[in-house]
Amino acid sequence: MIMSARLRRRRPAYSGRWDAARLSPVVLTVLIAVLAFSTPREMAFSRLLPAAPALAAAMWPVVPTMLLGAFCLLLMTVLSLFYTDLGTQYTAAAIVAVTLAAAYGSHVRLQREETLFQLRLVADAAQKVLLRPLPRRIGDLEIESLYLAAQEQARIGGDFYEAIGTPHGVRLLMGDVRGKGLSAVGVASAVISCFREAAYDEPDLQGIVHRLETTVTRHSAVFPIQDQPEHFATALLAEIPHDGDRLRILNCGHPPPLIAHRGKVRVLDPTVPSPPLNLAALIGDRYWVDTVSFTPGDRLLLYTDGVSEARDHAGRFFPLPDWMQRQGLQKPRVLLDRLHRDLLLHSGGMRDDDIAALALRRSDVGFWESPT
Repeated sequence: MIMSARLRRRRPAYSGRWDAARLSPVVLTVLIAVLAFSTPREMAFSRLLPAAPALAAAMWPVVPTMLLGAFCLLLMTVLSLFYTDLGTQYTAAAIVAVTLAAAYGSHVRLQREETLFQLRLVADAAQKVLLRPLPRRIGDLEIESLYLAAQEQARIGGDFYEAIGTPHGVRLLMGDVRGKGLSAVGVASAVISCFREAAYDEPDLQGIVHRLETTVTRHSAVFPIQDQPEHFATALLAEIPHDGDRLRILNCGHPPPLIAHRGKVRVLDPTVPSPPLNLAALIGDRYWVDTVSFTPGDRLLLYTDGVSEARDHAGRFFPLPDWMQRQGLQKPRVLLDRLHRDLLLHSGGMRDDDIAALALRRSDVGFWESPT
């Protein structure tokens, strides 16, 4: 593991595929040399030689950049043997100055790349703690997840999910923190940590949501932010007990999940809306749990609004219920892979919000039996 990490640290700075882009400084040098020797002296293409090390600084390490500058200087010296009135001393001075500046620029670039790479390693570690890999099966449930941050280079955001097998059954969490950035990540981390404890301790979903409400309220008080008065998050809690074919859902202002039962897709809108986390003091703390049938072969899709509110170029939302109806009896991993593909096609590859989804399928294997 340590050796692997060291190799990964060096990768962005000193290796990579020497494709056409990386070879462009050499191509430019050769092109200038050919033009300088094959065109009339008055055109003086040799004066373009300082451009080669300048270009190399954008993609090469320090030593190769300096070696290219030295080669350009040598090339200019050879040219001066054939053309004595090229202003060799001025071009040579420009090559030396540009090469030194390019070497420094290359050094600074490599330092920034290393810093960025270390930050990505930290972000990867944070993501594994915040959104740890879920078990692919808990009892008779197949579970798969999908997460895409709004910013392509980001690793984590304000969307969160969790799935835990407990003595009360499999308990699920899907949520979305208002806002973006580190403040949203902090709230998501607090909610997930609380859920991981409460899912084992609390006998019902109402007990869990009360603890999540308290957690977000305390976090908002300890870590206030300037651009909004308080933190709040939508959340959906679900429970699949192991003593019957049913599903309990408590929806706190979150997009309703979809269930595919006997070939028909149904949107599980809450019978009575429950308040988002940290808004119970404003609009009441009544939490309603709905119970629906969830039998072997049924599929369940939990998601955030980044999925349901993805827009195409005409501003139309992604038709999630109709899309799921067309998927047939796909396994959870295949379902999420297709969802990822079709979301990108629908939005033209553009995303302005985080995307998270959980797909579950109930099989015929006994709840606490191992699949054969």
